[in-house]
Amino acid sequence: MSHRDSRRALVVRGGWDGHQPVEATNLFLPFLHEHFDEVRVEESTAVYADTEYLETIDLIVQSVTMSTIADDEFRGLQSAVVSGAGFAGWHGGIADSFRNNSDYLHLVGGQFATHPGKAPGERTGTPADNYVPYTVSITEMGATHPITAGVRDFELTTEQYWVLHDDYNDVLATTTQKVRPWDPFHREVTSPAIWTRQWGEGRVFVATPGHQVDILEQDPIRSIIERGLLWAAR
Repeated sequence: MSHRDSRRALVVRGGWDGHQPVEATNLFLPFLHEHFDEVRVEESTAVYADTEYLETIDLIVQSVTMSTIADDEFRGLQSAVVSGAGFAGWHGGIADSFRNNSDYLHLVGGQFATHPGKAPGERTGTPADNYVPYTVSITEMGATHPITAGVRDFELTTEQYWVLHDDYNDVLATTTQKVRPWDPFHREVTSPAIWTRQWGEGRVFVATPGHQVDILEQDPIRSIIERGLLWAAR
């Protein structure tokens, strides 16, 4: 059986532990095994430098928050996507990775900037300081896209990503950061919450919700990510 007769997925995880890269990707491994003949899991980005191997991959799922990426690793990743491999992920594992590499940011199309938190008097010095209630609003494009068709606007209480982005993204859902008295900004800011991006022959899928496993387990987040993984795959 040639590699094109079988479907292959690669999961790359690591970086900051706060986003539970192992537990979060483990949540989706059974789904990947259902839909791909081979699923390989790597605990670092070193595999991206193996360009010959990446040529055989149909989908790359990344959960690596912050961290750095070597030049040869990024070139391998970019080449694989341009050649048709899907690239997919959620939250900081894809949208807050490799801040020192502007070409990576260009590939993904959105970069975490902040997650405005609770009122100063309500903060206790824990991660929950940044958990706020917000709405994920499906766009007109999202209403008919295979990833989000049939999904209605929904509410979450978790980190709300303010994302720096560009107009090349196909935005399937947005979230609007309200202005509160303690914030330094003076008007509402709408960021993409779920988007796709065509890069060469490859498809990129990003969902910004997914801070930890408890959010990823919720529907519709889980089903949106599962649909996104399949949509992005070659």
